[in-house]
Amino acid sequence: MRSETISDFLARLADRVPAPGGGAAAALHAAQAAALLGMVARYSTGDRYAEHKPVIERIIAATDRLRATALRLAEEDAAAFTAVTDAYKMPKDTDEAKAARSAAIAEALAGAGRPPAEVIAVAQEAVALAEELLPIGNRNVITDIAAATEAARAAATTARVNVEINVGGIKDEKVRTELSAEAAKTDDIAARAERVTAAVRKEITT
Repeated sequence: MRSETISDFLARLADRVPAPGGGAAAALHAAQAAALLGMVARYSTGDRYAEHKPVIERIIAATDRLRATALRLAEEDAAAFTAVTDAYKMPKDTDEAKAARSAAIAEALAGAGRPPAEVIAVAQEAVALAEELLPIGNRNVITDIAAATEAARAAATTARVNVEINVGGIKDEKVRTELSAEAAKTDDIAARAERVTAAVRKEITT
C-alpha cells in the first residue's frame, strides 16, 4: 500500500475484494489530516513565527508521527480484515470444526477492531493539534487546517462503524469494552472538528 499509486489503490478499493475497504480508507483520511497539519506547521516557521517555534516544531514532529502511524494502520486494517474473511471460510462440518471456526472468527474480529480503534485515537490527536495550530498558524494556509479537521472527522466517523461492526462478534468482554470506549470518543472528535472548521470559515468570510 505504501508504494502504490493513488490510482492503483483506488482501483483495488473499488474492486470486488475483501480488502482494502472502509477501514483502510478511514486510516488514510487520518494520514491526510496529519499531512495537512504538517504542511501548515511548516509554513508557520521563520522569524515571523519565532515566538511559537517550540510549539510549531512539536506539531511538525507529532504530525509526522501520526502520518506514519495512520499509514501503518491502513495496512494493518487490510490484513486484519483478510484474517476475518479467512476465518469465515473455515470448515464447519463437525462440532469440533464449528468450535474452532467460531473461536477463530471471534479472535479475528477482535484483531479487526483494533486498527480502526487506533485510527480514532489518531483522529483525536489530529484535531487537538489543529486546535493548537489554528491561533498561531500561517493565515495564508488556514483553510488547510479546516481541511485537516474535516479529514480527521471523516477518519473517526468511518473508523467508528468499523469498530462497531466487529464488536458484536467479539467474545472477550474486556476487548469489547475497550473498543467500544474508543468508538464512544467519536462524537466529541466530530464536534471539535466542526468548531475548528466554523472558526476558519468565520475568519475567511469576515
